[in-house]
Amino acid sequence: MAVTAMLFSEIYGSYFQVVAAILTEAAAGGLTDRRLTELVREKAFAESTLAIPAALRDGSWPLLDRDLKPVLAHTPTMPLTTLQKRWLKALLLDRRIALFAPDAAGLEDVEPLYRPETFVLFDQYADGDPYEEETYIACFQMILQAIREKRMLRVRFHDHTGRRHAVVCTPYRLEYSEKDDKFRLLAVGNRRRHVVNLSRIHACELLEAAPDRFCPTPKHMQELELLLHDERNGLERVLLHFSHFEKETRRLDQRLYQIRLRYDRADETELLIRILSFGPVLEVCSPPAFVDLVRQRIARQRGKFYQR
Repeated sequence: MAVTAMLFSEIYGSYFQVVAAILTEAAAGGLTDRRLTELVREKAFAESTLAIPAALRDGSWPLLDRDLKPVLAHTPTMPLTTLQKRWLKALLLDRRIALFAPDAAGLEDVEPLYRPETFVLFDQYADGDPYEEETYIACFQMILQAIREKRMLRVRFHDHTGRRHAVVCTPYRLEYSEKDDKFRLLAVGNRRRHVVNLSRIHACELLEAAPDRFCPTPKHMQELELLLHDERNGLERVLLHFSHFEKETRRLDQRLYQIRLRYDRADETELLIRILSFGPVLEVCSPPAFVDLVRQRIARQRGKFYQR
């Protein structure tokens, strides 16, 4: 996230963005003092309404004449830098990128900033989803469309035994597990909740709009309370590791934080493993059932260690 911010925010910062909007509107004609101030208020910081309009009016930034007409012959553009193009080309090498049908025009001759083999993943399963298969891509895109347009789906899939199923459901989320390298669909239909791995789906059909009363069932969600002792850059590592979970973080002391994290019960085992990977830095406070799971897991691992 920090790298992305550096590549795409710092080069064209808020001042560049707001002045570009002002010059674009001035080139179209009709820019007024009032509109100039409105643009600054909309696109920059609150205190910028004092600095930017004054700099443009008194000639400190010689980009507008006295009639608020642009002195430039062309409206400003924000072309990608070579570094940005290389970063985008690196993203296009990711196996999952085909799921989103990206437009790679203009990057054909660009050298990627890094390649997939640059990273060695030692804690990820090797049987990830078949991201290059046409059926998988088509189902993924149709599910994504249904979620965005709030439409129902007819999904045909097979379970872990190979038995085939067909359900009419309302999808409400696509989730990705970095550890499993798999996507799964979360949906509601026939008064029950469905969790289906995308690799098991072999056909999807878009149906009518979902009913207005539709709402994902919250009863499967659990809340976990954690205490984080911020050692060895623990806060940054934990927030990054659990970035896809809904959570609240509150500072209690100089190096102590309370984290309330909401998770799906189906993810309980994976979440337990992730939390234990942080050792004593991350302490589970509640619910009691999850605390018992932690104790049982530690006792089991301890027993295996002493059996050696």
